[in-house]
Amino acid sequence: MEITKDIKYVGVNDHDIDLFEGQYDVREGGMAYNSYVVLGSQKVAVMDSVDAHFVDEWLGNVDAALAGCTPDYLVVQHMEPDHSAGIASFMEKYPAAQVVASAPAFKMMVAYFGTDFADRKVVAKDGSTLDLGGHVLTFVGATNVHWPEVLFTYDAADKVLFSADAFGKFGALDYDDPEGWACEARRYYFGIVGKFGKNVQNVLKKAAALDIQKICPLHGPILDENLGYYLDTYNTWSSYQPEDRGVTIAYASVYGHTKQAALELAEALRERGQEVSVFDLARDDMAEAVEDAFRYDRLVLASVTYNAGIFPFMSTFIHTLAEHAYQNRKVAFVEAGSWAPMAAKVMRGEVEQMKDIELADTVVTVKGAVDDASRAQIAALADELSK
Repeated sequence: MEITKDIKYVGVNDHDIDLFEGQYDVREGGMAYNSYVVLGSQKVAVMDSVDAHFVDEWLGNVDAALAGCTPDYLVVQHMEPDHSAGIASFMEKYPAAQVVASAPAFKMMVAYFGTDFADRKVVAKDGSTLDLGGHVLTFVGATNVHWPEVLFTYDAADKVLFSADAFGKFGALDYDDPEGWACEARRYYFGIVGKFGKNVQNVLKKAAALDIQKICPLHGPILDENLGYYLDTYNTWSSYQPEDRGVTIAYASVYGHTKQAALELAEALRERGQEVSVFDLARDDMAEAVEDAFRYDRLVLASVTYNAGIFPFMSTFIHTLAEHAYQNRKVAFVEAGSWAPMAAKVMRGEVEQMKDIELADTVVTVKGAVDDASRAQIAALADELSK
C-alpha cells in the first residue's frame, strides 16, 4: 500500500488473535501491526517491526517495498513486542543497517535480545533528525505514551506524523469496522493509553507546531482526512473531559434484584431524554464499560452487597477506572442487600479517592426485592441525573 510516493506500508494483519495484550477482545476484527518504509533519495528507513508470529511475512513485505534497495536504518519508535519482535531478524538480514531508537529503547533491546547492537546503533532524542535525502525525519519525544522509550517521527517533506501507538485502534486493516474509527479507538485509548493523559497532552502540544497531513499509527488505519477531528478527540480524551452527555450504568447482580433496579433506572432516564448505556459487569466486555464510563459525563454504579462489601466484578471495575485516572464525572450509587446493604458506602469510599468527582445526592437502596420505596428512589435519582 502506498502512503505517499516515497512512503510504503509494509505491515501485517493478524486474524488469529483473540485477546490483544491478553485481555482486550478483538476476535471479530483482528489486529493490524503497522510498519512503513521511507524511501529517501540517498538512504532508506524502515519504521518499526511487527509481532513475532509475522516477522517472516513482514520481512517479505519490506523486501517487496525496497524493490532491490538496501535499507540503511530500522527506526524503532516503540519497544512493545508486537512492534519490536523482528528487530534481531532484520539486523541479521541487513548487516549494513543501523538501528535508530531512544536510549531507553536500547536498554530494552538488551532485555529482549541480549544486545543493544552497540556498533550499529544511533541514539535518537527529542528534536534530533535523520536525513534520508529529500526526507528529513525529526524525532519527537513521547515519553510514557504509553511506554517510557516512545518516539514519534515527523517527515516534513510529506507532512506525515508516525505516531507510535497514539491514534491507534483495534481491528485489522482489511476489516470493515461498521462503527468507524471512534468506537474501537476509544476502547483502545482508555484501556491502554488512558492512564497517561498528561503525557499525551504534552506530545499533542508538540504536534500542534507541525504541519500534519497524514497520521501513521502502529495500529489501525492511516488517517489522512479531517485530522482536526482526531486531534481534537485525543485532546478531549487525554484531558479527561466527557466526550458526550449521557449516563453509563454498570451493575453487578446475583439474583437479579440489582439488575432490575439498574434496568428500571435506565428506562426512567430514557423517558427523561437521556442517552444511556447499560453493562452487566459479570457478562459484558468490561473494557466496553470502561470506554463508556469515560465517554459519558455521568456514571451509575449498582452492586449487590457481598461479604459486607461489593461484588468482585464491581470491585474490579472501580479499580480499573481508578487505575486509568477516572475523573471529572458525576457518579451515583445503587445498592442491594437482604439485611444490611453496605455496597453504596463501600463504593463511595473508593470513588471519593478519584479526582474531581461529583457524587449524586440520591442513593437507591434495594432491600430484598425492588419495591415502592426503592422505585421512588429510582425516580428521584433519574430526576437528579437528568438535570
